[in-house]
Amino acid sequence: MSSAEAMIAHLKLMIAKYKRDRFGQSSERARHLDQLEFQLEELEATATEDALAADAAATKAGSIPVKSFERKKPMRAPLPAHLPRERVVIPAPCSCPSCGGKLAKLGEDITETLEVIPRHWKVIQTVREKFSCRACEAITQPPAPFHPIARGRAGAGLLAMILHGKFGNHLPLNRQSESFAREGIDLDVSTLADWVGACAATLAPLVERIRSHVLGAARLHGDDTTVPVLAKMKTRTGRLWTYVRDDRPFGGPSPPAAIFYYSSDREGVHPSRHLASYAGILQADAYGGFNDLYRVDRRPGPITEAACWSHGRRKFFVLADITKAAEARSQKKHAAWSPLAHEAVRRVDLIFDAERTLNGLAADKRLDLRRSQVAPLVAELENWMRTERAKFSRHNDIAKAMDYMLKRWDAFTRFLDDGRICLTNNAAERALRCVALGRRNWTFCGSDRGGERAAAIYSLIATAKLNNIDPEAWLADVLRRINDHPASKLDELLPWHWRPPQRDAAAA
Repeated sequence: MSSAEAMIAHLKLMIAKYKRDRFGQSSERARHLDQLEFQLEELEATATEDALAADAAATKAGSIPVKSFERKKPMRAPLPAHLPRERVVIPAPCSCPSCGGKLAKLGEDITETLEVIPRHWKVIQTVREKFSCRACEAITQPPAPFHPIARGRAGAGLLAMILHGKFGNHLPLNRQSESFAREGIDLDVSTLADWVGACAATLAPLVERIRSHVLGAARLHGDDTTVPVLAKMKTRTGRLWTYVRDDRPFGGPSPPAAIFYYSSDREGVHPSRHLASYAGILQADAYGGFNDLYRVDRRPGPITEAACWSHGRRKFFVLADITKAAEARSQKKHAAWSPLAHEAVRRVDLIFDAERTLNGLAADKRLDLRRSQVAPLVAELENWMRTERAKFSRHNDIAKAMDYMLKRWDAFTRFLDDGRICLTNNAAERALRCVALGRRNWTFCGSDRGGERAAAIYSLIATAKLNNIDPEAWLADVLRRINDHPASKLDELLPWHWRPPQRDAAAA
């Protein structure tokens, strides 16, 4: 039955993906989707292993296997056309095996196999020849080239691989050092750490350019997440903050970018310091530390608050989750499934459905369609919640979920007055996902300086990903060029202006 189970798991995964695409990303669906993908992976491997074992047993017994159920796999796409092809021709006989006659070629069948070549290490010797003038005896020698790290022995490609491995693929330096050692390259963790610090200093001007670009937006997404920090005999909890500029939902021409900050705690002074020069729209959760930003007397001006509907929906979803409620009851915890919460989720999802069709439209057109299509649904939700809220005490769970939205209703409905505002703060949550994934691997930051360094590199990698640029290839090219690049033209190295070197060569 393993093949049938794999097919069922595959269909469940497809249904879950369709639901996610329909209702948007949120943490509860992401966890469920990850579980389904892992289950499908295990069942697929088991089904293939069982099928091969059955075929081998049947062949050994001399019988013809009869398959009662054949698992249909999706049609395989052709292998990427840009990859180089190595042609291996199987030698053909010189004459006909049957009669010995002369053979004439009719055609050929080609089977393509995807293969990988392990990475190659090499040492580049940069030779600067010296010449002496026979007339005046002056010595001439070309100047030494710039290196990514002063007096360093690491090439730009190696440094980019280490940076992206640590902050993009969540591989701590000790694991990278062990991997290099297995390939015959001894690089101590201390050496790799020195290189990471030097790269952070070299790339600091680009981080500042990205920060200026992000804070120049009319609307920002903001959020934060925890990050363990090593302390004496324990770890303490620091914070990584992100602010994302992404104007694509309302057709804005500015490229997307993200900037990260580190702080040792979650006090409200940190967002006030991060956004000290900013006056625009901030999409964020209901964290109290943002309240000073919304004050009318703030200088250079008050920031307009726009609440996140995903956060509001999530509080209802927890009460509407039948599975979680059943698990809690089995463990004798107080949790009951709420039909009112289920109805609230349904009504909010209708707003999400209507809003999804407006993504990518210009802000003014988006606003007109919102007022005609989305505003009536929002008004119905408000009337329904206020009517139902009057029936419960303030200690009731469903009442708390409703109060979360009703007490901030102006911030939740602000998107109906401005076409630039999104319905959710998912852009910031997606940017922080790299931190949440990495915590399980690198466990903690070594110090506050390490947290600040991580924030800088995360800013570079996240911005490259937002612009559909390979972070490792971009970092390698930038590290190769930045020390010899004019400061006045530094913007050319930003992800949204950068082009891979091979494209430039092809264009030439």
